[in-house]
Amino acid sequence: MKNKQQMSLVVLDMAGTTVADGGLVEQAFDAAATRLGEDPATMIDYVRATMGESKISVFRHLFGGDEQRAQRANLAFEEAYGELVADGRIAPVPGAAEAIAQLKDQGRTVVLTTGFARVTQDAILDALGWADGLVDLTLCPADAGGRGRPYPDMVLAALLRTGAVDDVRQLVVAGDTSYDMLSGVRSGAGIVAGVLTGAHDEAALKEHGATRVLSSVAELPALIREYEGEYEEGEG
Repeated sequence: MKNKQQMSLVVLDMAGTTVADGGLVEQAFDAAATRLGEDPATMIDYVRATMGESKISVFRHLFGGDEQRAQRANLAFEEAYGELVADGRIAPVPGAAEAIAQLKDQGRTVVLTTGFARVTQDAILDALGWADGLVDLTLCPADAGGRGRPYPDMVLAALLRTGAVDDVRQLVVAGDTSYDMLSGVRSGAGIVAGVLTGAHDEAALKEHGATRVLSSVAELPALIREYEGEYEEGEG
């Protein structure tokens, strides 16, 4: 018999999940590499494979642990991405803001997380008009010790900072990348939902732990209701 489970905390990724950036991550990476005299073609496969990871971690790997080069590259990337955002090249995933509003109406706490630095995250939130009141908390890797995904740190920081749940199984994690799925699994979340609006396909999301794969985050409120209903039926 299942126990009733109220999914009280929802942790959502930004780019590719709630924010449609139209490939801006790759464009910003290309621009940053070019500005630094690097060849982006030699690095792009790794960048694609590690979508969702903290960007400074990506650059540390690419430059073999050379911290100075990694920091320069990360700064150039954040600047290039910020320029694209300022140019109006970003929009919400259709239905994302409405889904967040539904989740909050259902009494859930909603947190947005990202692999970007805080300055870029804030630029995105400002550009979308999401800076005030849309969600309960926003987190970047630096807010949770600096490691970012695929570690569970941001998800667990959301739990600790909001105090919304007392059991990790009451967590919902949703994202568009393999690393989003890994961070959800490693946090112990009851629902780890992949969405198909971003970087990785259904096979990759399931391979890395997705318990469900959705066409869009717009489907998430209904999925959570369905999941909770299964527990209620089990009690009966």
